[in-house]
Amino acid sequence: MSREKPATKICKHCQTEIPYGAKICPQCRKKQGGKLKWFIIAILVLAVIGAAAGGGEDNKPEKVGNTNDAADSNTPKKETENKENDKIEENDKNETIFKKGEIAELNGVQVTLTDYKENAGSEYNTPSDGNVFLMAEFEITNNTNKELAISSMLSFEAYADDYKLDYSFSALMEKEGNQLDGEIAAGKKMKGWIGWEVPQDYQNVEVHFTDNVWSNNKFKFLIDK
Repeated sequence: MSREKPATKICKHCQTEIPYGAKICPQCRKKQGGKLKWFIIAILVLAVIGAAAGGGEDNKPEKVGNTNDAADSNTPKKETENKENDKIEENDKNETIFKKGEIAELNGVQVTLTDYKENAGSEYNTPSDGNVFLMAEFEITNNTNKELAISSMLSFEAYADDYKLDYSFSALMEKEGNQLDGEIAAGKKMKGWIGWEVPQDYQNVEVHFTDNVWSNNKFKFLIDK
């Protein structure tokens, strides 16, 4: 048995009794649209944003070259380096982690850890007791058709032996080159340094770089002690 619709309803704004099917109140002239449609619209917008953020979730950076190939062609690999590579392969089977000189590429963006060094600081700029400054140089190539914004504080995060590191302005005071901040035009490159304060006895530092705030994709680099 079908249910009959009521003949009237109460205006959401002025509380006057109006015809049930009225979309505009005859009394206050305000629309009667409920909150449900706005809730649905909000859900759809969030779904679109979520799809954009997670759309490349299964994509992983790939190694497309090595800046050290020529230098390493006549130099045997160190035994400790081989052991560390085996360790990475064993512990990170579902991840791709790049080392110094390896060119990583994803969605038209190439990132290379070109150099890294420790620094004890200077006379008026020293790390906390038991720590050292660690600085890493990256080169980023934008092969996409749009501008790429890079922030040394927001685009990078780092972990020393799995412990989160804080970005260090003091470490950057000891750098020798540019800082990794600014915009890279399509087809152009950026090269610069980023720094942290790390324990002197750290074993390795893992650096994550994200080229898009909406993306779950990350370039991961390993710095060996």
